This record gives sequence, structure tokens and C-alpha cells, in this order.
Amino acid sequence: MFDKFLSYLKFEKRYSAHTINAYQRDLNDFLEYAEIEKVGDFENLSASYIRSWIVFLIEKGLKNRSVNRKLASLRSFYKWLMKEEIVYSSPMSKVNGPKSEKHLPQFVQESELDLSKLEKLFSNDFEGKRDALMFELFYQTGIRLSELIGLRLEDLQPANIKVLGKRNKERIIPISNKLYIQAQEYLTLRQEQGPDSAHLLILDSGKKLYPAFAYRKINSYLGNITTLDKRSPHVLRHTFATHMLNRGTGLETLKDLLGHANLSATQIYTHNSFAKLNSIYSQAHPRGRKTS
Repeated sequence: MFDKFLSYLKFEKRYSAHTINAYQRDLNDFLEYAEIEKVGDFENLSASYIRSWIVFLIEKGLKNRSVNRKLASLRSFYKWLMKEEIVYSSPMSKVNGPKSEKHLPQFVQESELDLSKLEKLFSNDFEGKRDALMFELFYQTGIRLSELIGLRLEDLQPANIKVLGKRNKERIIPISNKLYIQAQEYLTLRQEQGPDSAHLLILDSGKKLYPAFAYRKINSYLGNITTLDKRSPHVLRHTFATHMLNRGTGLETLKDLLGHANLSATQIYTHNSFAKLNSIYSQAHPRGRKTS
């Protein structure tokens, strides 16, 4: 039923495979709830019926953020139905999702990422060099997990990497000379391994990395240096953004580095930076010191 819509997302909207799979899951969940058999049945659904689905999802234990994502998928589908003149009105215009909980991004402290600590985590063989490079690419460039997995050999240059982001948008991210040298050390061992692959980071077998593998590795390494509840590649992305802001990077620059479509997605990191400024002020200013 959704094949044409999914093709539209892939070829016209240029969404990633990960995003398209999320749309498909969300819409299949709604199909199961609504017991819809043919696409024309969407014409007869009311806003109150959509609201009943919201209640159903919340009672199942879904968080507000997940519910809103499913509603966004359904809203996009209705827009496409109207574009294709399959339906002529959308009940989604009268549906509001639950308020999303606002959580500040978790990040690793600079002191926890001291090089002397990190060097002890990684071995000097192929696997260790690969994992160390993977870790540093996440932290030093702020790229997403899918972007890291998609990196190809030609994307690595002495002063930058080329990243293919969401909706196939390319961006260039500067890298340090030290990171480039680290990558070359890994590539030397990679060549000795003998695998022939166009991807930069690969498994021992020569195949490209897959999400669960990279997540598991980063989770394990972060577990050795931080007590954060969340320990994932995305935490290193948050860490990159927060540390850049703390060191004076402007929001517009950070937005471009992260590959955000608009500034509102980047502004969430200012809360973390303000918390640090507030702490410094409390300790440094004569009138700011807290008294017992």
C-alpha cells in the first residue's frame, strides 16, 4: 500500500534508508490499529479517530516524542495523498500531538576525554587502531553514526573529510593534522589486512561497519571513562557540539558543522554551555560565590 509513498520519500525527498524504514514502521503501526485495507479508506478517517490512536499509543507506554514521530509520519503521508489527489482533506490539520519532554543532551566532560586516558583503551593492532579512529572521528567532527559508516576512502583528505548527511546533503568538515596521521596509521594496518573495500572503516572481514557494531564499541569505550547513563555515538556528537560552543564557536558555524537544516536544532546546546558559564560565574565572581 505504501510502496509509491516510500518511493516518493526515496527519490523525490531523498530521505535516507533509515528514515524511510522509520516511516514504514510508523505507518504499518497505524494500519494495524485502524485495520485499513485499501488506500481510499484514509478519506473516511476523522480527527477524533486519530486522537484515539494517540491515546492508545500513550497507554501502551510510548513516550510523547515517539508518539509525535508517528504522527509526523502519518501527517506526511496525508500530504502525499492530497498531492496525488487520492484524498481531498486531511484530519491531521485538527490533530495536535502531546507535548514532548525536553531533555538536555548528555555529553562527556573534557577531563574525561584526556588523551592519556583514551590511549589506554585501544590496542595497537588493526582492531584497536580502527576503534580509536572511529572514536576520534565521532568526537572531533560530530558526525552521525550513519555518516561515519558511509565514509569512503576518497572522503578522507589531509585537512578535511567529506560527509554525506541527511537527504544526501554533502558537507566538508575540517580535521586536525593529528587526526589525519592517526587515520594513515590505521590505513597502513588495513592494507596489511588485505581487504578490498571502498569504505574507510571496515570490520576484520573487510565488510563495512554496521550500526549495532559501532554502537556496541562506543558504548563499551565510554563505559570506561564516564558514568553517563547514555553512552552512544550520539553522545559523542553532543560532546563535540558542547565543547565547541564552550570554546567560543558561533551557532551558525556549529550548525553547518553538524549538518543541521535550521538553527533551532543547534540551539539546544546553548543550554549546556550556559550551565557551564553559570557555574564559572558562581565560582569566580565575588558576589557569585555560594555561601554555606
